[in-house]
Amino acid sequence: MSDTAGPPWDLSTEYAAPDDPAIDADLAELEALLADVERRSEPLAEAVAQSFVLDEAARRACVAAAQDVYLIEEKASRLLQDPNVYAECRLSVNSRDGGAQALQGRLQSLQVRYLEAMEPLSQFLDLAPQDWVDEYLADDRVRASEFAVRHSRKRRHETLPLSEESLVNALSQDGIHAWGRLYDQLSGALRCQVRGEGNEPEEVGLAEAASRMQSTDDAVREDAWRAINRSWDDHVESAAGAINAIAGWRLEMCRRRSGERSVHYLDAPVHANRIERKTLDTLMEVAWEANALGRRAARAMARAYGKTHIAPWDQRAPAPALSGAPEAIPFAEATELVASAYGSVDSEMGDFVRMMVEKRWIEATQGANKRPGAYCTSFAKSRTPRVYMTYSGSMTDVTILAHELGHGFHHWVMRDLPDSQRHYGMSVAETASTFGETVVRDALMRRADSAEAELEVAWEEVAATAAFLLNIPTRFEFETRFYDARSERPLLPDELKDIMREAWLKWHGDALAEPDPLFWANKLHFYISGLSFYNFPYLFGYLFSLGVYARRERMVESFFERYKALLADTGRMTAEELAKQHLDADLTAPDFWRDTVEALEPRVANFERLVAECV
Repeated sequence: MSDTAGPPWDLSTEYAAPDDPAIDADLAELEALLADVERRSEPLAEAVAQSFVLDEAARRACVAAAQDVYLIEEKASRLLQDPNVYAECRLSVNSRDGGAQALQGRLQSLQVRYLEAMEPLSQFLDLAPQDWVDEYLADDRVRASEFAVRHSRKRRHETLPLSEESLVNALSQDGIHAWGRLYDQLSGALRCQVRGEGNEPEEVGLAEAASRMQSTDDAVREDAWRAINRSWDDHVESAAGAINAIAGWRLEMCRRRSGERSVHYLDAPVHANRIERKTLDTLMEVAWEANALGRRAARAMARAYGKTHIAPWDQRAPAPALSGAPEAIPFAEATELVASAYGSVDSEMGDFVRMMVEKRWIEATQGANKRPGAYCTSFAKSRTPRVYMTYSGSMTDVTILAHELGHGFHHWVMRDLPDSQRHYGMSVAETASTFGETVVRDALMRRADSAEAELEVAWEEVAATAAFLLNIPTRFEFETRFYDARSERPLLPDELKDIMREAWLKWHGDALAEPDPLFWANKLHFYISGLSFYNFPYLFGYLFSLGVYARRERMVESFFERYKALLADTGRMTAEELAKQHLDADLTAPDFWRDTVEALEPRVANFERLVAECV
């Protein structure tokens, strides 16, 4: 491995291999726990069936059974989650890992059984009279789950009969989730032809091709982008089939859950993100108000490369090489850079980054069968995070590293909390990650000793502004228009291209050289079967984190403890409650969002000045 390349991660502290006897032991224990849950859940199912018309003794027995099942569920969840995370980690590095594929297949039936076993408890907590739920939560053993229970009950009107919910859970594994897995396998296996040494054609995987879009050579970036799109165009029917099936499943579920009142396709992602629909609407309205600023940022990026318009292959471009090709940043230097910047907030944050490196909890290699993208995950039993990315030494890679380590720090802050308080909405999930990016960029800007060095750092800042104000809303625009159309019928690949093309043109406008009509095929976020509309959380997190970051200078000494308190509360408050408690802000009103957007204007103006001075 070269000094520039990143290291492989160490998963051996969890399991030695997909056929590790420890996995067999965990799954055997899981099956025993599920059998116990199934037995103890009988009175819960009966209570639901009887519409909770029970005598006092039966009611007390039912509440006690629910408390017992909850405690078993916490342990069972950890036993199921860890092998799943392990298999997914291995498949991310090598999409052709047969052992991990076999393990994942083995876990599917257990996932179905787990969901079916827990459904009576879920329905009991959602549908029981409020005084039953209050009695349930009065027990110290389950009191920590109060927020999760009360938040779940907000969607109680969508609950189907127990038998139907069990059927949905069973069919989903070979239904919506199968389409998501198919996409993952396809994206990991696809190859594309790029120009290699001496302009000779070279076959590479999608992740490696995507890394070429971080080149300072405009021709290399364009070649990689067109190669990726050619590859997807050859498989466009498969991608269209998957995205249509995933959306179709969700829309059918909305239809079937529209009993007491109509269920909209945005209801589930809004609830999962623990925000109000009014907050989402306000966020997107302010994003549209800020569209001109986003286009300014994009045009300035184009000028830095001697162009008048930004192109799709410029989305991940690094700052232009103003004095020759930029030197690749070795992985060790990058991690220390992030650690130092994090440490400027508090030494605890810097120590966390160094621990992640020392324990080899970061996967940053390059490989032909690696899946594209980056993420942070964690193991439930050990409560240890893992970061996944493909590291090639660019400044963009450093930013991605800072972003994912921000997620990791969020996990770390919450490691000692009860399981029920460690799950948070994706909107606030992007807060710590984007905060981490901002901290690193500001630290780099302070180190810059020339206008050219300042421009390189400011590039990452303005690229983020363009991405969050233009690219993320483009995704939201596409997905809403797609779901509206999909409610009538499945869409053909050319129709999907047209919707995506129009979304790009609406949000990027005159700043754009050409749209990316195949973005719906090559962006994995549209195929995450467990989460829909995984786009607006990035914009929310970006602007929310800037609001948090703005408090850093005002609070000075008390900031870090308050920041950790905010992160710790993400699993037990809605986003609106979190903002009110820690920032004294109203997220349903535009003022908070407008203030954070306005704070971006001087950064864009500074970048425009640097481009005029240096290019």
